[in-house]
Amino acid sequence: MKIKWYGHACFLMTSSAGTRVLTDPFDETVGYPVPSVEADYVTVSHDHFDHNAVRIVKGQPKVAKGPGTHRLGDIEAKGVGTFHDDVRGAKRGLNTVFVFDIDGIRVCHLGDLGHVPGPEQVSEIGGVDVLLVPVGGTYTIDAGGAASVTGLLAPRIVIPMHFKTPALSFPLDPVDSFLQRMGGGTRTGAATLEVSKEDLGGPRRICVLEYA
Repeated sequence: MKIKWYGHACFLMTSSAGTRVLTDPFDETVGYPVPSVEADYVTVSHDHFDHNAVRIVKGQPKVAKGPGTHRLGDIEAKGVGTFHDDVRGAKRGLNTVFVFDIDGIRVCHLGDLGHVPGPEQVSEIGGVDVLLVPVGGTYTIDAGGAASVTGLLAPRIVIPMHFKTPALSFPLDPVDSFLQRMGGGTRTGAATLEVSKEDLGGPRRICVLEYA
């Protein structure tokens, strides 16, 4: 499978069968180049403009939102209900964590998770191979929260997202604080990461992608 980062919380995940799932597309106000991308399915973690700009996606994608099981072609996705803040949604509402089974690899996209999940939510999320985790704080968990969630979910590969870059118009923290807490990581210099089951052995890897 392939994972391509367009910036913020927007990734294109492509299965070996060619099924394309785009997560949390953003609009032109976010600062990143708006993706010119075609997808078969789009997942939306919550209805804020920097995560739900489905209109920018080319083709006629089907949209998946909210908790429950979603069949996305040959990909199965499970939505797990969480909150966009640490006061049970009182400030920013709800957030859906999506767990995708792609080519036998479990990819977890945390959306705008605003708190460390409790035991029941961790159990519902289940095993995670690849974790797409927000680390920039302000609107989501910060570096410390992201480190805690990584410890709870125990992925083999971690891809930070939702952090400050030169393109982003939001006042988020850069990725460096998270990397320091995690003992380092690899800046891949690429927007795309290919993952196979064989890549899931060995020590945990933290891969910082460049936005497309």
